[in-house]
Amino acid sequence: MSGLDKTADHAHDKAGYSFSTCWNIKRHARGSDMIEEIRELGFRQVELNYNVTDELLKTIEPMIERGEIGVSSVHNTFPHVADPDYGTDSVLLGFEDEEKRRRAVELLVRSAEYAHRYGAKAVVVHPGEVPFPFDISRKLQEIYREQGRDAEAYRTLWDEMLERRQALAGGYLARIRDSLEQASETLAARGYDLILGIETRSRCNQIPTLAEARWLIDQLKGSPVKLWFDIGHGMMMERMGLYDNAAELPGLIGDIGGLHIHETIGLSDHWCPYVHSGDDATFDLFLEAIDRVPLKVYELKAACEPEAIHRSHAILQQKLSARKGAPDSKPAADGGIQA
Repeated sequence: MSGLDKTADHAHDKAGYSFSTCWNIKRHARGSDMIEEIRELGFRQVELNYNVTDELLKTIEPMIERGEIGVSSVHNTFPHVADPDYGTDSVLLGFEDEEKRRRAVELLVRSAEYAHRYGAKAVVVHPGEVPFPFDISRKLQEIYREQGRDAEAYRTLWDEMLERRQALAGGYLARIRDSLEQASETLAARGYDLILGIETRSRCNQIPTLAEARWLIDQLKGSPVKLWFDIGHGMMMERMGLYDNAAELPGLIGDIGGLHIHETIGLSDHWCPYVHSGDDATFDLFLEAIDRVPLKVYELKAACEPEAIHRSHAILQQKLSARKGAPDSKPAADGGIQA
């Protein structure tokens, strides 16, 4: 019996779902220990996040080769790159400096090489942002928490952010499009069958909004570029005022390549859906996307304990089953990730 078969017998089996290593990467010095802890939750697949180092991979790769764990996706830039210019909160694929942009494309292709080697189906990409001289999103979040979204201080700073964002986004989007096109052509030439998933982000100056994602996907028709919809980030950006999920998401649902599943409480993200918020209804907006999109990855913070993860998953499966008219106690069918 293979390692995956043993996992399938686990009482908490979560076939059809993957789980990001962001949950426990800071707790482990050995990659194999990190993966084993995730397997014990009942997951057959993992998303290897951008903090996974070459050192951690030394003990993870043998587990992949032996079939003890599958890899659904890797998160660019992968493996970990210490240079903040190519980190998760940077201009990245939208650099005006051609040398920096070329390097960003090379690193995306490198992430894809690892994804292809591991049999993954996607590379998750933070495309870029409209840079500001200070962290304007953090300042807005502080005002939001202390005074609320309707406060004059919030509206004034929000309008300042939006004016600069709208004035400059076009140039960054054009360069991001060109970078994604270059990466896509390289992947095609190498025969890589991978989704490049552009992720909805957690800061209001970051790209893409849902409208920007629509534009990029339309510009790159025929390429592997899809939306990677991060549900928690989507909730956060709607609360801050950047877009409207209920109005905009239906027009994109056929172009979603994958999901990050987590819930936002206020503006605090990466919590277990339904369980930590105690809100039985708000997250339901995203059930259709979870039901339809094949690549489903839990992206939870370290504070989420195993029991909460199991409870959250059980609630989610009951809700998905109810949508299909199945008994509440019966888990939903696999979401398309094959073990």
